[in-house]
This record gives sequence, structure tokens and C-alpha cells, in this order.
Amino acid sequence: MSFLEQTWGTWLNVATVLVGGGLGLLVRGRLPARVTGVVMQAIGLVTLLVGVLNALDLSRVDSPPGVVVGLLALAIGGALGEWWGIEEGLEGLGERLKRALGGQGRFTEGFVAASLLFCVGPLTLLGSFQNGLTGEAPFLLLKSTLDGFSSLALATTFGFGVIASVAVIAVYQGGLSLAAGLFASLVPDPATDPNVMLVNGVGGLMIVGLGLGLLEVKRLRVASLLPAVVLAPLLYSLGRLFF
Repeated sequence: MSFLEQTWGTWLNVATVLVGGGLGLLVRGRLPARVTGVVMQAIGLVTLLVGVLNALDLSRVDSPPGVVVGLLALAIGGALGEWWGIEEGLEGLGERLKRALGGQGRFTEGFVAASLLFCVGPLTLLGSFQNGLTGEAPFLLLKSTLDGFSSLALATTFGFGVIASVAVIAVYQGGLSLAAGLFASLVPDPATDPNVMLVNGVGGLMIVGLGLGLLEVKRLRVASLLPAVVLAPLLYSLGRLFF
């Protein structure tokens, strides 16, 4: 398959975020604060729901218990993330983009929130693998639709930083699709593999954290938890030696 066939779902995703974010910028400041506030609450509630549904994948892994693996992965991963300064690094990237693109206001906050929201979750993994392996992308088509509406709502509050997140989508999501195509014989069935379930579950808990931030309940340092996504399958493999 060609490069375009393996990654067209990602480019569609980039396009919907650009369109949604652009529309959000057009109406930004023209809507009453109470309207944009309610819209953000709606996005926050749906984000919580998506996160909880994804997190339930942890309960599908029995030996070793997925909940225990998820807890260890998040605890250890969070400690490593703080040690490596991932949150500050992502915010620093947002600040550099803000200066380069002439962004204002809550640019960095929007960039970080959108990058994590659009790139953490099962649709990213399943969709990217599917696109890279088969050239088809129904999961990424669904994700693109959801991300388009989310980017519109987020841009009304955070501004241009939401649109800048397309760089992260292109590199991360496109990279997963290309990797899946290159290592097709080594990629398990993402719908049934326990490692993928653990990644989805841990990612779901991180999405819950994003939802709490969007609802202004509590801003969690979600970016610092990113190492947990890699640690979850490693800890699972280690646990299999004792269960």
C-alpha cells in the first residue's frame, strides 16, 4: 500500500480539526459567555463518559488483574513523567508554537488539552492500526467526526492552540499507521489483545482526567501520566510470569 492509503484517515482527522477549530475561532467572542460555558460543560461530560467507557477495558483483563496493572502503570508512569518533566515539556512546546504562530490568551492550555484529547484513546490506536494494515479507516472516520465537533467547541474557549494540535495528530497518529503497515506480521488483533485493552483502559482514565479539567473540577497533570501507556503492557508481561 502507498503512504497515502496507509495514512488517509489521519489526514482526514487533521482536516476535520482544522475545519472545526476554524469555525470555533469564527464564532469565538461572538457568543455569550454562558453559551460557551455550557458548550464546554457538554464536551467535558462527554469526555468523562468516553473515558469511563474506555477505562472499563481494564476489567476485561483477568490474569494479572487489569485494574492492578493499570494502577501500577499510572503510579509509576506518573512518577516518571514528573521526573522527566513531560507536562512542562508539552507546555513548553505549546509556548514555542504560541510565539511562532502569534497565538494569544489560552493558547498553550488549548494546545495541551486538545493534543491529549485527540491522541489518547482506543479510536486512535484501533483506527491507526486498521488504516495502516488494511488501508480502510472507518474508526478514524468516526474519530474525525467527533474531533471536528470537539475542536469547534474547544476553539471557542481556548482559541488557536486547538488548531495547532493537528501537528501532534499528524505525527503521532500517522506514525502509528505507518508502523502498523511496516510490522504487520507482529501487530496483534487490537480488538482482543489484552495489551491493547490495558492501553485503552489506562488511556481512558487519562481521558477522565481531561474531562475533570474541562469541567473545571480539578486540573490534573495528565501529560505526566503518558508513560503509563507504555508501562501497562510491560507490567502485564511481567505479571504473567507469576499468574
